[in-house]
Amino acid sequence: MNKSKRVFYGVLKQVLLILMTLVMFFPLYIVFIMGTYYSEDIFKGLPILPGDYLMENLKTVFANHYFRAYFNSIFVSVVSVILSVFVSSMIGFALAKYRFRGRNAIFTFILAIMMIPGQIAMIGYMLEMRTLGLNNTLFPLIFTWTAHPLGAFLMTQFIKDSVPTELLESGRLDGCSEAGLFFKIVVPCIKPGFLTLATLVFLWSWNNYILPLILVNKQEMFTIPLMVSNLSNQFRSDYGAIMCALGLSVLPMIVIFSLCSKTFIKGIAAGAVKG
Repeated sequence: MNKSKRVFYGVLKQVLLILMTLVMFFPLYIVFIMGTYYSEDIFKGLPILPGDYLMENLKTVFANHYFRAYFNSIFVSVVSVILSVFVSSMIGFALAKYRFRGRNAIFTFILAIMMIPGQIAMIGYMLEMRTLGLNNTLFPLIFTWTAHPLGAFLMTQFIKDSVPTELLESGRLDGCSEAGLFFKIVVPCIKPGFLTLATLVFLWSWNNYILPLILVNKQEMFTIPLMVSNLSNQFRSDYGAIMCALGLSVLPMIVIFSLCSKTFIKGIAAGAVKG
């Protein structure tokens, strides 16, 4: 292939990628544009250009304790990420690098849990949280991600293939404790796995709607999805304010995924094919 053909195919590939990006971002663009319109005006046609009702929609959103819900979502998502990554990494370290009776049974049990829809266990989880007196708090929204089966599976796969057993044995010969092996050797070797799991848990926690709907009744404890649904009542749904709130709530996910997309894709691929 001569130079001119390589240049042509390179330009064609870039043009196709730009077009695909525009197509995928078009629905998100429409959400932001709808957030600038009066609710009833949205149904007059597909809005392409910004409207003049943005400030009124923002006032409606902020009047419904939006900043409090934003803080609750940030708190729940960040703490969930920290606990999930830490606990899942320790589970993965134990299953990948230790030999003990029942190890295969535990790993099989984790795989079995991954096949069960979370909605099936939701009733039992709700009763458990009610028994512990944690209803109408943010703790149940955090605990559900602490020992997530997918996180344990991903970390097991990463540690099994990314951390050489010989390196751990050398550390033991040098007098390093098991905790030291985990923090000084294992953790630096599985940073892609950390970022992959952290991105997944943050997105899942941020978008979680069903669990807060069941366990949280106080408005001051609402997360972003509950606050957005609260903009509708039995008499009227303010779609302009809803779209405005959705547009604001999606910004953290766009930033996080943009910053971690390469590591996220790399981590998902590694966790899927290694075994």
